Amino acid sequence: MEAHYATVFEKNADTVPDRPALICGDVVRTWKEYDDRAARIASLLSSHGLGPDSKVGLYLHNSNEYLEAHYAAFKISGVPINVNYRYKEEELIYLLDNSDSEAVFYQGCYSDQIKAIKDKLTKVKIYIQIQDGSDLLDFSVDYDQAILANEPMDRYERSEDNIYMLYTGGTTGMPKGVMYTHGGHLRSLMGTAGAWGMVPIEKKLEIEDIHKEVLKMSEENNLAVNLPGCPLMHGTGMWLGALIPHLVGGCAVTIPQLGFDPDHFFKEAERTKATNLIIVGDAFAKPMLDALDHAASEDRPYRLEGINSIVSSGVMWSSEVKQGLLKHHDFDLVDAMGSTEGGMGSSRTSRESSADTAKFQLNPGVIVITDEGEHVKPGSGIIGKIGTSGLVPEGYFKDEKKSAETFKDFEGKRYSFPGDYATVEEDGSITLLGRGSNCINTAGEKVYPEEVEEAIKRHDDIYDCLVVGLKDDRFGQKVVALASFNEGKEVEEQDLISFTRSHLAGYKLPKKVLFVEEVLRAPNGKANYKWAKETAELEIG
Repeated sequence: MEAHYATVFEKNADTVPDRPALICGDVVRTWKEYDDRAARIASLLSSHGLGPDSKVGLYLHNSNEYLEAHYAAFKISGVPINVNYRYKEEELIYLLDNSDSEAVFYQGCYSDQIKAIKDKLTKVKIYIQIQDGSDLLDFSVDYDQAILANEPMDRYERSEDNIYMLYTGGTTGMPKGVMYTHGGHLRSLMGTAGAWGMVPIEKKLEIEDIHKEVLKMSEENNLAVNLPGCPLMHGTGMWLGALIPHLVGGCAVTIPQLGFDPDHFFKEAERTKATNLIIVGDAFAKPMLDALDHAASEDRPYRLEGINSIVSSGVMWSSEVKQGLLKHHDFDLVDAMGSTEGGMGSSRTSRESSADTAKFQLNPGVIVITDEGEHVKPGSGIIGKIGTSGLVPEGYFKDEKKSAETFKDFEGKRYSFPGDYATVEEDGSITLLGRGSNCINTAGEKVYPEEVEEAIKRHDDIYDCLVVGLKDDRFGQKVVALASFNEGKEVEEQDLISFTRSHLAGYKLPKKVLFVEEVLRAPNGKANYKWAKETAELEIG
């Protein structure tokens, strides 16, 4: 059996046909239904000329339909393209055109956006609308009607060298498609699932053996049920929230409402018997802790006994918040640090063991080297850039220059250097400093925003914080923090700066702290540095 997502999913549908694969609200789709509906959508795409390597845009909220369309793209050996639903016209045109999308699935509420950009997307052959009370556009196909009107596409042999792609924005400028092969990506996620304890697999599985483990887990009533709190349009939500449980016959639970509601999140976890919760750092973990504390204070605690792990990826997750969560239940808290371009390290925290904020054990094959190309010696205090060799992407789609800069050979081995910097401790672990593109140069010293943010957030009165560098005649750049308070709390600016002095070197201290009602972040919890810098410049000048 080839290592291709569609082929593995099809085998799971045959192995556990009546087990749930998708849950969204009151709608539960079994593996048999999931496979059948995706096959019918695949027939629709095929009938409009899409096939191997065709790109399929997914301009959707978290839902069963998102995952069915994603699977349908895999079935035709096509490439699902994640579309950020917060994008405006110019960004949408850029992404859908740059990705060569030939089909676009879109939420009905975005029909005005689609209507406005349609004539500028000459490569798109078909638009499919997910109904949510909006009128169907006359040039679009109704999703549910398409499932009724099409027969399931026949299965066929696929290549594990088919390209899988995820578009990433973040601090890298315009979105770029990061390319993998199905075989490489699938095997990497399977290893991740077992290593992190998200599924009860202790050994590295051969592709041919997956269905045997799926059958065993089903018989033991031990199939994974993952609930992502973050959007599927980002790697953390899709990879950890959906692809990992689906690789091993499990279930992906989605919440279609926009915005993160921690109480609803825990209620859904209870209702669906979720085994793993997927989040992105403190932006999710802090509201979750507040909800648990509040529920406990009112003597109505949430039932958490079925939740094995909370997994966070992409941004820092503070140790103080982890300890607060562990007071409510002995979760396995997995803090994974990486990017779409590569995984760097992870830490695991439970009641029996803990890890400091931003301190990670390196994944196998990860190195830290200086800008001059020398290995950073443990305990030296020297800052180096992180290189990963485990799952190295094939490159960036349509960007050979950026690909050559990021994915390159070092000492005869291919690595990904996504731009993150760290120091190496005496024990070989790393302390992550952050993305080099965000680094603030002040008076000849380098300051990484994430390090300052974590120090400020250690104050009991501070809820969230982002740090940026602004132009300064004396220092070149000055460190400026934007911070929000915990409810009912307040601290004076100079008192907060003095507090951070006990955690940071003097040159890293913020020269100015702006207190805001809310620190804005992306839906996936990642920092919105563009907003932070614009706000700081407007306030300070």
